[in-house]
Amino acid sequence: MKFSTRTTYGLRAMIKLAANYNKAAVSLAHIAKKEKISQKYLERLFVALKKEKLVLSEKGASGGYRLARDPKNIRIYDIVRVLEGEINPFHCVNDKGEIICSQKCHCGATAILIKVQGAINSTLQSMKLSDLL
Repeated sequence: MKFSTRTTYGLRAMIKLAANYNKAAVSLAHIAKKEKISQKYLERLFVALKKEKLVLSEKGASGGYRLARDPKNIRIYDIVRVLEGEINPFHCVNDKGEIICSQKCHCGATAILIKVQGAINSTLQSMKLSDLL
């Protein structure tokens, strides 16, 4: 399984906001320059993050983005889910660990697939944005 650049770039940008928590808003131009990420790409990511109330935007000359809540209260799972959609690396297991196989089979692989799915979700849910600072 491979997360896309949406997740890696989004996490890098969110870490920048977390490092600036309770300070001035951070512009996407600043993040783009520091992280060497396209500003246009970041704009698309931040539309989704704002829609899900993970970030707030501020207009004006000193405007930019800030976290909507304390980085200790933002799970990595929430960020990844916003940026990637459902977190299910296997086509036959949903993000809740339920078998959704189109073949309605109960092959020997499902036990390990469910276990891997659970481990991924558990890890992402247990980690907070503050853990990445």
